Amino acid sequence: MTSELIFIIILAIIVLGFFFEQILDFLNASWFNKPIPEELKDVYDFDKYKKQQRYKTENYRFGTISSIFSFVLIVLMLLFDGFSFVDGIAGNISEHYIVKPLLFFAIIFFAMDILSMPFSLYDIFVIENKYGFNKITPKIFILDKIKSLLLMGIIGAGIFSIIIMFYDLNPDWFWLYAWAIVVAFSIFMNMFYSTLIVPLFNKQTPLEDGELRSAIMEFGKKAGFNISNIFVIDGSKRSTKANAYFSGMGPKKRIVLYDTLIKEMTTDEIVAVLAHEIGHYKHKHIYKSLFTSILETGVTLFIFGLFVGSDPLSQALGVNAASFHIALIAFGIIYSPLSSVVGIVSAHFSRKAEFQADNFAANYGLAEHLITALKKLSSHNMSNLTPHPWVVFTSYSHPPMLQRVQNLTKK
Repeated sequence: MTSELIFIIILAIIVLGFFFEQILDFLNASWFNKPIPEELKDVYDFDKYKKQQRYKTENYRFGTISSIFSFVLIVLMLLFDGFSFVDGIAGNISEHYIVKPLLFFAIIFFAMDILSMPFSLYDIFVIENKYGFNKITPKIFILDKIKSLLLMGIIGAGIFSIIIMFYDLNPDWFWLYAWAIVVAFSIFMNMFYSTLIVPLFNKQTPLEDGELRSAIMEFGKKAGFNISNIFVIDGSKRSTKANAYFSGMGPKKRIVLYDTLIKEMTTDEIVAVLAHEIGHYKHKHIYKSLFTSILETGVTLFIFGLFVGSDPLSQALGVNAASFHIALIAFGIIYSPLSSVVGIVSAHFSRKAEFQADNFAANYGLAEHLITALKKLSSHNMSNLTPHPWVVFTSYSHPPMLQRVQNLTKK
């Protein structure tokens, strides 16, 4: 396959992908004004629903502008050999086989970050602020940015350097070594994310003794689930939106409640939400998701290993000889349609897992409490109650609220 043909394929994938996403967003927006289903009439009062519609519409319009900007930028990079230009800058600084790729991606990342900064600022400090969600101060925003950059520089650059080193030592089998590194890192992060990464951004404190903790511990005994680590995270530091999640594996597993969730819900509703999260653990969804992700990564790396040394792949982006980092970008774009298909399949199984977790809570007589909790979450977070079916099919990891309520009502 010639570099010219590969270039055309890359450009076509980007263009078609952009228009496909825009069509889905348009279809979703066309359902914004659909009547609220009868089962969800109590989620919003008239004024709150009108506010929620304005919030959805504003996010849709802003998202369209942001997507167009990103689309134009990547097309210009392709048409005017932007990747080759950045590769030249990195090469002028260093031709070392590890340093040059790191410099290349550092330049790309910082340029994209600077160009997208106005969009991030507008989203956080204008839209989210306007609708009462944002609690991030300029100081927190800057500190979060610095911490994220440091983490990316230390962890991301470190892992990428090792992968490049393996490729240089053994191009034929580097994908296997890279896979082993990714697997080890994924397992490590699943176990220690809440204890190592989260504290850099948020404060987690053990849930105090009292009615809520007693109710949670009592349910844990009833469900045969050892609950020893229950933490409250200061989510209100950044947003008024509420949430809860389960993380870790084995002895490192923990339940984390947002302080905003505790503020909004009754004890029974919080127990119902936690029962849902425990349901994920009981059905081994965390392990299944991790295994699927590891398998997908292995297949992706194997396919990449077949093409990384191809001159035409790098030449398609304007670089004369085969280059690991240039080939990685080209392959990432070409592989994206298949990745999207995998994402659709993953979303389907994720929605099934959510129903299973809901049913687990319902089996302990918590269906009604979970319904009211989900409705409160939807109202508080101003969630979309009428998503378009195609958007649900392609990207929703959770079933729409209506389907969850209908399922729980039958229990």
